[in-house]
Amino acid sequence: MAAFLLVIIYFAFISLGLPDGMLGAAWPVMRGDFNLPLGSAGFVSMTISASTILSALFSVKLIKKWGTGLVTAVSVLFTAAALLGFSLAPSFWFLFLLALPLGLGAGAVDSGLNEYVAEHYKASHMNFLHSFWGVGALSGPVIMGLFLQTQESWRGSYKLVAIIQFVLVALLFVSLPVWTSQTKKTKTARESEENANNTNKESLKEVLRKKGVKGVLAGFMLYTGLESTMGLWGASYLKEVQGFSADRAAVWVSLYYGGITAGRFLSGIFAMKFKNIHLLKTGAIIIVSGTVLLLASLIPAAGEFAALAGFILIGLGCAPIFPGMLHETPVRFGKTHAQTLMGLQMAVAYTSVTLLPPLFGWTATIFSTALLPFFVFVYAAGLFILNRRTNRIFHSAS
Repeated sequence: MAAFLLVIIYFAFISLGLPDGMLGAAWPVMRGDFNLPLGSAGFVSMTISASTILSALFSVKLIKKWGTGLVTAVSVLFTAAALLGFSLAPSFWFLFLLALPLGLGAGAVDSGLNEYVAEHYKASHMNFLHSFWGVGALSGPVIMGLFLQTQESWRGSYKLVAIIQFVLVALLFVSLPVWTSQTKKTKTARESEENANNTNKESLKEVLRKKGVKGVLAGFMLYTGLESTMGLWGASYLKEVQGFSADRAAVWVSLYYGGITAGRFLSGIFAMKFKNIHLLKTGAIIIVSGTVLLLASLIPAAGEFAALAGFILIGLGCAPIFPGMLHETPVRFGKTHAQTLMGLQMAVAYTSVTLLPPLFGWTATIFSTALLPFFVFVYAAGLFILNRRTNRIFHSAS
């Protein structure tokens, strides 16, 4: 039963990643259909992010009351309905309104399933889980591209992905008895821990005061800021600073995401043999090495080679960080606070995705896209320092 449930969770994370790249891939055609300026997509993406943040924060209470399985099933239903709505939207304002249930569904799935896997499965499964998100994130734009190439409307691709989501909804509802059985075991174990630690009534403020929490949250903000800033502005850097053609720059950015996905599969394998904290340390070192190469790419003699090597290393280094930090949550803070902190971590992560990439965009507009390596280096160095400090708090021997 546990294996069956894990397969369902993997499929859920593929579905979570599917819509992520679709809006950007479809927008050149969508904005023409709706007669909109280029920047209008930002309002839709920010609405999705804001809804996701709210959902991640409130998912704690929902999961405690209804259980992870039911909340996940209903959340994916929200996502499926929103995507179907995208395929039928008669105007831009409908996209804007549909962004609300799309974000609400994504936040609850992300927070709930991350905590569930962290609590019930080994670190290798957490890495595999996020590699399946990568499969979805890569597949969404591919599906969109295939529909656009065959002269089908972007609406057809949204409809197909909505159908995939509805199939998953059916599977999730069928699997509810398995979720219920596992939830009862988890509830019993959690209540025992709460009684032992006498921490059942701790508020969010009290949880935030726990040693190491603020450093962990700062680490999530820096990591997601780094990953999303590279993903959004990497192609612009390669084109404007390194002189790549637009299509070649896009290929290398997709390979950056491919590096994250492949790296997470490898991290899942390595996690069977090495401790999670060692994977986090190694990932942070690889990211810093990649950012040093990216800085070196500003030197004409190093240029293209250093830039491309930097992109690949940063992608590979990113692979174990996010799933690794999530999996450490119940280890570091106990199962009593795991779901509260998981929702908070996801909210911080999505806040970072909402704010930090636009921060660089605003700075690059005033100054230059050549500042990208410096921004990424600051994020990477901060992440490395926070990772070391956190390890000293919870693993003094590391």
